[in-house]
Amino acid sequence: MEFSKAPNLYNPLVLAYIGDSLYDVYVRSRLIAENGDLSAHKLHVEAIRYVKAHGQSTSVLSIEDKLTDDELSAYKRGRNTKSFTVPKNADVGEYRRATGFEALLGWLYVSKKEDRLNQIMEMAYNAVTE
Repeated sequence: MEFSKAPNLYNPLVLAYIGDSLYDVYVRSRLIAENGDLSAHKLHVEAIRYVKAHGQSTSVLSIEDKLTDDELSAYKRGRNTKSFTVPKNADVGEYRRATGFEALLGWLYVSKKEDRLNQIMEMAYNAVTE
């Protein structure tokens, strides 16, 4: 996939939009690989633990010290971007951290840093399971 702009030129909410999808697919794929006998409903319920704002906030707090300066900058751009909505199941701080996490994933994807993207998603996933 070719993108028309450099990663830092995209609006952080656009990066979060793609990052959300990437992490959702990662979590669902991993859950199926690890728990293939569960029903679709149980897999969905389990996936929610990882992809909701609280889970993503927990994840990013646990990996923040492992981010490079560029990654931290991408995360902070997303975290500090004003959004007009906050889900009913999250407070503003959790939601902003989750948005920052998703923006970081989107930034890594657009930057074509797929190995690092996978490392960060794995660390984030493991942070929720611990």
